[in-house]
Amino acid sequence: MCDSVDATQAVLAKNDSLAAGLRGDLARRGVSVVNLLSSPGSGKTELLGRVLARAVERGIPVAALTADLATENDARRLARSGAPVKQLLTDGLCHLEARQLRGHVESWLPEDTALLFVENVGNLVCPASYDLGESLRIVLMAVTEGEDKPLKYPTAFASAHLVVLTKTDLAEPAGFDAAAFETHVRQVNPGVEIVRSCARGGDGVDTVLERVLAVRDGAPVHRPPLAPHPHVHDHGHQDAGLPAGRPS
Repeated sequence: MCDSVDATQAVLAKNDSLAAGLRGDLARRGVSVVNLLSSPGSGKTELLGRVLARAVERGIPVAALTADLATENDARRLARSGAPVKQLLTDGLCHLEARQLRGHVESWLPEDTALLFVENVGNLVCPASYDLGESLRIVLMAVTEGEDKPLKYPTAFASAHLVVLTKTDLAEPAGFDAAAFETHVRQVNPGVEIVRSCARGGDGVDTVLERVLAVRDGAPVHRPPLAPHPHVHDHGHQDAGLPAGRPS
């Protein structure tokens, strides 16, 4: 048991070191990375496609990497936005790691990119533990998943800089308790902003993009209890707030 824990910690430590290096390299290139986490079927791809299209309309140099165990379906959907998109197949891994992202950044990312969205594998367990060198971590959840999900997957929700509630048009037929959901989110991640979205109707799309652009421009970032990294802006000071780190 101890050997297994030690091995896991060693893997995470190596990933964190690679992520820190990648974060520095991307910062020098002027690239902000947004890591999107959710369960399968949350509407993550639909929302991301709309955000990418809006960014392209506004002339923002944006790109996206989308990860899955198999198929390039999501890459084809996201490419309709007009943004550069690449599919990343994980060969069975249930999460992305910094080494995988670095390889694609080095071999593919367009030089003028200012924003890189990474659509992580649909899973709220493994991806939550892996820092990808992101500037912003967004955790998404659909109303159809139940208001107690933040309590079932506390590591994911407690590491989010921003939470997005999707498919809000289905809240009433799904019997979704919005007040209970907000209470559960605040229980694991006090003070985090919750954005409500209905991507097909356009609700929340501009808000998500504005939050991302604000981070790119150096705005203060919410510090979650399980921050994936100590967020440091270009002007050199670390945000005040709860300490970063993983549970032991």
